Amino acid sequence: MRFADIIGQETLKRKLADNIDQGRISHAQLFTGEAGVGTLPLAIAYAQYLNCTNRHDGDSCGECPNCRQIAELAHPDLHFVFPVNKQGKKSGEVVLSQHFMPLWREIMENTGGYFTREQWEERLNLGKTLQGIISAKEADEIIRRLSFKSFESEYKIVIIWQAEAMNDEAANKILKILEEPWEKTLFLLITERADRLLRTITSRTQEVSVPKIDTASLQSIASGVADDVQRQNMARLASGNLIEMRRLAGGEEDAARKESFDLFCRLMRLSYNDKHLELIEWADDVASLSREQQRSLLHHSARLLRESYMLHAGLGRISYLWGEEAAFCNKFAPYIGNQNVEFILGEIESALRQINQNGNARIVFTHFALAVSKTINRL
Repeated sequence: MRFADIIGQETLKRKLADNIDQGRISHAQLFTGEAGVGTLPLAIAYAQYLNCTNRHDGDSCGECPNCRQIAELAHPDLHFVFPVNKQGKKSGEVVLSQHFMPLWREIMENTGGYFTREQWEERLNLGKTLQGIISAKEADEIIRRLSFKSFESEYKIVIIWQAEAMNDEAANKILKILEEPWEKTLFLLITERADRLLRTITSRTQEVSVPKIDTASLQSIASGVADDVQRQNMARLASGNLIEMRRLAGGEEDAARKESFDLFCRLMRLSYNDKHLELIEWADDVASLSREQQRSLLHHSARLLRESYMLHAGLGRISYLWGEEAAFCNKFAPYIGNQNVEFILGEIESALRQINQNGNARIVFTHFALAVSKTINRL
């Protein structure tokens, strides 16, 4: 993967290339940001540029043996680690990333490296409750592989995707390597939640903060949408996230968006009318959804609250609502203001954290619904 293959991020790509050209190569780097902004593709492009034998004009050549092998995710000196698990795992059975490399190559080819942990776990067929992890056995395998000399490149590189999925034992073993690294060995950790990593790990890594993708770059991928205004609206709703932009441009988001909108409206109407028993029923209905659907509901709720707040503040001219959403939020806006918007958004963020940590959905959404109901009539 070349830097040229990555959507947007022009400033960061130049900085990464310049650092290599000037010999400023930290042995451990932490790429932070949402999956949809390109953290994984950037890490792979960085690794390819570093080991390219004919790099020029701020990018790898894409033609030398190292470039070709990295592009195929088959280079002997580039190792991938990512969360894995499987249904029906036997007691004592070791499950490692290398067992799933064909599936990893497939999802990389299909998405260009822009996919979420939930999408990956769906490919693994883990169901609603099982989650992928990076285990201590995985860390042992990393140490074993790095103990060998480089096969073809100057650097041995380990890319750890979703590094926050490391359990404590694995994290501590990786920490020991970061404290006393082998020469010409590079660790590229990728995370959406740096706050869930050991502080001793983050303190030993150089952070590469990956920002949201600029709106113009996002609009360029929606070439199939003829209407310029619609493309602009989609790019804003995607909020710098290529995965979301692809969903919107492909119409994949419509059903999920409608379901989330209906649930949001129902929650706010029940809250306004103090229908507490019905709110508990609402929480039960949401708890029966998949984790991805629950996250989608919370993200859309946050968006609709912010849009309603802008309408309340008289900033409707910069609102990106239409249809049913615009009609509802215009009526709902008087009930969202300075006295409650921050509290409700805080409850949404808290619910998201708990769902991401596999919390009991029924408890999480019951608390969330009852908390929201106490704030809607504060104005």
